Amino acid sequence: MIKKYFIHESAVVDQPCSIGEETKVWHFSHIMKECRIGKNCNIGQNVVISPKVIIGNNVKIQNNVSIYEGVEIHDYVFCGPSIVFTNILKPRSEFPQQGSEFYQKTIVKKSASLGANATIVCGSTIGKYSLIGAGTVVTKDAPD
Repeated sequence: MIKKYFIHESAVVDQPCSIGEETKVWHFSHIMKECRIGKNCNIGQNVVISPKVIIGNNVKIQNNVSIYEGVEIHDYVFCGPSIVFTNILKPRSEFPQQGSEFYQKTIVKKSASLGANATIVCGSTIGKYSLIGAGTVVTKDAPD
């Protein structure tokens, strides 16, 4: 079977996962199991995509972005460099909260643009065509 996407030799892609045609995954990135990544996406260097994340078509994810379980990114979204998506509101090392039952869902709707170094706190919905400025900490929904 011929792969119709590009994975750089230094990237790690755990199976099973789904990667759409024409998608590119660059240096030192890690795509974890059970992810769904759409067509024609560009995933920059040193990106971490945790299990069960859903990414739509034509999404651009710049370098050093961390996307944790519970995040759903719709089509045509731009994620600037070094963005972090969280998935637990009150993380505690002493009391681990692992597994989907602890994670709060975050949705980034079609054509939203997220600026460099933004932090998206879990449970938020970023509306269609919205613009999140560089360095912003998102703690509530952003409207369409």
